[in-house]
Amino acid sequence: MFIIGIGSNLAAKGYASPLDTGFAALDELAAPHLLVAACSPWYESAPVPESDQPWFANAVAIIDTEREPEFLLDRMQAIEARFGRVRGEPNAARTLDLDLIDYDGLILDTPRLTLPHPRMHQRRFVLAPLCDLAPGWRHPLLGQTAAELLAGLPPGQPVRRAGTP
Repeated sequence: MFIIGIGSNLAAKGYASPLDTGFAALDELAAPHLLVAACSPWYESAPVPESDQPWFANAVAIIDTEREPEFLLDRMQAIEARFGRVRGEPNAARTLDLDLIDYDGLILDTPRLTLPHPRMHQRRFVLAPLCDLAPGWRHPLLGQTAAELLAGLPPGQPVRRAGTP
């Protein structure tokens, strides 16, 4: 299973909201040898770490591909750039954040890419939508399912389904 996290808390130029930006980015992911097989419902989440930034629109997508993880990373970073992502201060507000969460259980730690994503198991905004798609997915290093990881998170990191109070 190949899992990508999608997040936005600033509308990209030409889009009305971060949610619209996320929808458009999901459409951009599709390419030859890259199929978006499923997408979770969209969530709204408070910034992590806590700050006065706007809330994020988040989802998780499962993709099918024959391409290598570095290809996916290059593709995701090119899409982020097209949507106006500027890399600067860590955890700053952004038009688009695409993260490669898992690449079929591959364990990788290079200067450019760490798999599975090193903080995904601590992030409610990743685990909640992942549980909508694949609650039984197992973290390649920790051995716990997405549902177990979500249930084990401490209080905090507010998330809600997009469009709900």
